[in-house]
Amino acid sequence: MPKILFIRAEWDDDAGVWVATSDDVPGLATEAETIEALSHKLEAMVPELLDANGYPDGPEVPFELWARKFAVAHRGV
Repeated sequence: MPKILFIRAEWDDDAGVWVATSDDVPGLATEAETIEALSHKLEAMVPELLDANGYPDGPEVPFELWARKFAVAHRGV
């Protein structure tokens, strides 16, 4: 079974986008307005970047997308 690659996504409140990076995928740095759009984008980008960096061939490239967003909730007074 191929190694599952770990990709982090963090919400950039100033830019209003999810930003993805990974230590497992050299050169990965991308963004999208929704987590769904980011995941779709990664499905195309990750194999391309791995091919460019000599990652072992295989029909599938499994990855885990871990999203983190900090927020503040306000109580009604």
